[in-house]
Amino acid sequence: MTDATPAPASAPVPAPAGTDYPGKTLGIVGLILTFLFTLVGLILSIVAFNQSKAAGFKNTPAKVGIILGIVFIVLGIIVAIASTALSASLATQYSTY
Repeated sequence: MTDATPAPASAPVPAPAGTDYPGKTLGIVGLILTFLFTLVGLILSIVAFNQSKAAGFKNTPAKVGIILGIVFIVLGIIVAIASTALSASLATQYSTY
């Protein structure tokens, strides 16, 4: 007769302490660049977030970089419109005919 007992299942082995998940470093770089070069940081954060999502990991720095990048771009557009309107208003007010 044969033994019908199944082999014991091995427990999952945790990853070593220094192991990074895909997109982690790029997400941190994207977050930092968001403060200096907003569009470049936003693009890098999106790429890092997609890499991590495809591998099944959360990437908080990339998500924060995406949010801040969008906020900074919107604020930049608002400031550009306001400064253009203000300079046009001042130019017409103080122009001599």
